[in-house]
Amino acid sequence: MTTHPANHPRGGARPGDPHPAAETAGAPAPTLRTPAGPVPAGAPWWNPQRGSAMPYHRYRPARERVEVRTSGGRHWPSRRIDRAPLWVPVDLRDGNQALAEPMDPARKRRMFDVQVAMGFKEIEVGYPSASRTDFDFVRHLAESGAVPQDVTPVVFTAARADLIERTFASIAGLPRAVVHLYTATAPVWREVVIGRERAALRALIEQAAGLMARLADRRPGVRFQFSPEVFNLTEPDFVLEVCDGLTELWDASPDRPVIHNLPATVEIATPNVYADQIEYMHRHLARRDAVILSVHPHNDRGTGVACAELALLAGAQRVEGCLFGNGERTGNVDLVTLALNLHTQGVDPMLDFSDIDAIRATVEHCNRLAVPGRHPYVGELVHTAYSGTHQDAIKKGLEHHARRAAEAGRPAAQMPWDVPYLPIDPADLGRDYEAVIRVNSQSGKGGIAYLLKDRHGLDLPPALRADFSRIVQAAADDSGEEITAQALGELFAAAYLAPADTGPLTLTGWHAAETTPGRHEFTAVLHDGSASPTGSAGRTITGAGNGPLSALTDALATAGIPVHIEHYAEHATGPGPDSAAVAYVRIGAGGESCWGAGRDTSVLTASVRAVLSAVNRSRRAGAAA
Repeated sequence: MTTHPANHPRGGARPGDPHPAAETAGAPAPTLRTPAGPVPAGAPWWNPQRGSAMPYHRYRPARERVEVRTSGGRHWPSRRIDRAPLWVPVDLRDGNQALAEPMDPARKRRMFDVQVAMGFKEIEVGYPSASRTDFDFVRHLAESGAVPQDVTPVVFTAARADLIERTFASIAGLPRAVVHLYTATAPVWREVVIGRERAALRALIEQAAGLMARLADRRPGVRFQFSPEVFNLTEPDFVLEVCDGLTELWDASPDRPVIHNLPATVEIATPNVYADQIEYMHRHLARRDAVILSVHPHNDRGTGVACAELALLAGAQRVEGCLFGNGERTGNVDLVTLALNLHTQGVDPMLDFSDIDAIRATVEHCNRLAVPGRHPYVGELVHTAYSGTHQDAIKKGLEHHARRAAEAGRPAAQMPWDVPYLPIDPADLGRDYEAVIRVNSQSGKGGIAYLLKDRHGLDLPPALRADFSRIVQAAADDSGEEITAQALGELFAAAYLAPADTGPLTLTGWHAAETTPGRHEFTAVLHDGSASPTGSAGRTITGAGNGPLSALTDALATAGIPVHIEHYAEHATGPGPDSAAVAYVRIGAGGESCWGAGRDTSVLTASVRAVLSAVNRSRRAGAAA
């Protein structure tokens, strides 16, 4: 299911639209200060970068803001991810609260349904004490039977009695639920936002957790989750103290485990630091077999995916995030990217992305945010190559893949994937190869040839590819726009097929026959539009040779049109006896070579048309010169 940008129902750039820069062409240039400080002492000669005036000194590095304990050495760098974690989408809560226009009930239900269809088994469905819409949606799920038996809804609450009570009221009737308690624990949040020291904050958290335990009494389907908000900036001993206290208070066990979710609420360090923090907790949490260790990275530094992957190496078992990374500021970690990263490593993501465009359309509708064209795996352009060298490599890779599949007697979709520049087979995501290679002024003959073959059944000889690529290059330079596959076919037809009909020379009433073994005769009426504007005058020409085309060139020579055939190729444009044939001919005439092509259900007719096209193109070129 490939949707071309020009036909995509959402907004965004389309081929032929003005470039965004054009809209601000008259705006003043930004005021920038070229770094003019000294070149740092000891810098190599090849790096003359100078100190900027940016106030970087205002910011403390992570190593000065949080203690990172690595006693016992790091184990995570040598580990491998060999299975998917428990994925938990938070689009309906964390993602929703980041939207300028939060989802209405219909959009919430549509998002929930697509997540269920994809295979998520734990879904955070809302913050029911935060708004009536969220509360009503959780009640809708409880009363409508929309939640499958193997899916567990998660509801979110702050550590306040009235909010906790309303949260439990929202899940009444649900056979299973996780109640997710959160409180910020980092020093700046404790001092500036909450106004409590460590001991007082722990007491507040345990008071809330105790109320949750009482409200869940005799409800075995309710489990608990705790997030020490801004975990990555909190002292490790305090996080461990609070989490272990809740594990005990909630009497966690392997058959009713507690979830400790450790968020990188605001990214402040390189991903290896987060991995060290997670590994420390993994090693030191009490009742480890009764704890599901979860992570919730954000993307402030643009490394949310890396943080999550390294956290899995460090012992995390569960990952919270959003489809395509929506969320506050730069967003939550992107679950689609994470899962498909596993897929490309030969690990089952345990989610279904086989119709990625339908998933994207749903998320765009619900969030009312467009997914960028270069977004990993799902963007309009991520499987697309415009560069000529890339296109040539992809074309050869796809052809090699098809040959290997044919030799093995297996469908191409079941063969190991190893195609240059394509880390994933677009077909795995429900896309065809239409958008893999697209043409603009940067493209080369390989990509053009691929599209002609894939979309139009035209397998051009290598020398003709080079000839046609110059025509495409000129068209792309003139328009400044992308050349679609349809336009490529039209350009080829106009350049190489049409001249057989548009003259100046045309043939009527032609006939070819093998008069004796190895001897062929060709007879036709030749019309010369350059000599007679109406083209009505004609003369009969005849010729003989060892084949129909040699007889044709002999007949042309009798009319004073000497040509010789330098190259000839033909093929069917599709399977089956009724498919059209196409012929390619390069002729030499007057010291110059010229290509022509013909198409017809008859191979002979296609060949004759190809010769006539080449002759006409040659005569036009000579006249232009």
